[in-house]
Amino acid sequence: MTELPELDPVIHAQARLRVTVALAGLRPADQITFPRLQQLLEMTAGNLSTHLRKLEDAEYVEITKAYEHRTPVTLVRLTSKGRAAFETYTKALQRLLDAGT
Repeated sequence: MTELPELDPVIHAQARLRVTVALAGLRPADQITFPRLQQLLEMTAGNLSTHLRKLEDAEYVEITKAYEHRTPVTLVRLTSKGRAAFETYTKALQRLLDAGT
């Protein structure tokens, strides 16, 4: 049997995996508002904030505060490092699943 790959622990937590999948579905330069991401993932604001902070600490996501029509808005996007980490994660997961068959 070949050596089993390690999965990135930053991405592997279920909530962070869901966040990463949602952000990876966007084009690289696109951002999503915090409320839209919260609605899409059906997560509480506190829970989403906690997981975004872990992804941000790993430099996998970038969070930007801006104003739209004088209203504060929080924008989230997957960084190139995050996109590469997600790609590596999905390949490692596939190798892990293939090893079990």
